[in-house]
Amino acid sequence: MHSRDTPRVAGLVLAAGAGSRYGMPKALVVDASGEPWLVRAALALEAGGCDPVLVVLGAGGAEAERLLRASADRFQRPGRLRVVHADEWAAGLSASLAAGLAALQQIDNACAVALVPVDVPDLTAATVRRLVAGASPGTLRQAHFGGRPGHPVVIGREHWEPLRVGLDGDTGARPYLVAHDVTAVPCDDLGTGRDVDRPAAE
Repeated sequence: MHSRDTPRVAGLVLAAGAGSRYGMPKALVVDASGEPWLVRAALALEAGGCDPVLVVLGAGGAEAERLLRASADRFQRPGRLRVVHADEWAAGLSASLAAGLAALQQIDNACAVALVPVDVPDLTAATVRRLVAGASPGTLRQAHFGGRPGHPVVIGREHWEPLRVGLDGDTGARPYLVAHDVTAVPCDDLGTGRDVDRPAAE
């Protein structure tokens, strides 16, 4: 267990979008086994060592929060699971990420955050652990799969505010990561890193 003053890496799931290409908000997607993507992502972050885990919701937010709360008993620390509602989610990914970063600023002992979108269903705790190991306020890392950038992305606290002020429209952290020489962490042995945009791709 972390003490109140022990530096920790938070987790952040971005799940606020309407999922227009998918046909529904991805925060509400349940796979063939009955597992909500939202719950799977949050569990992977927690099992990978993130504490607390924040989930940013927008489209379908009330229903998505019910899905999450219904699975609270599956989390080791359900009291450390936090929901953030992004009021401006329709403005694009930047608004959702900004809402998450603002909430993170309230966590005094978080030195970094492991960021994932909700639509990476093969995310594993092992991948999260590899990315967060030894993270510090200056960390900037991104998982790579087959030479392609993927998730998680680990962003140290020193980068949160500069990242936030540069956000715009439907663009997330990618331009900032490129401009600041993000460190690539190969994770080919731990998953595919694929994100799912359409139902046929699941």
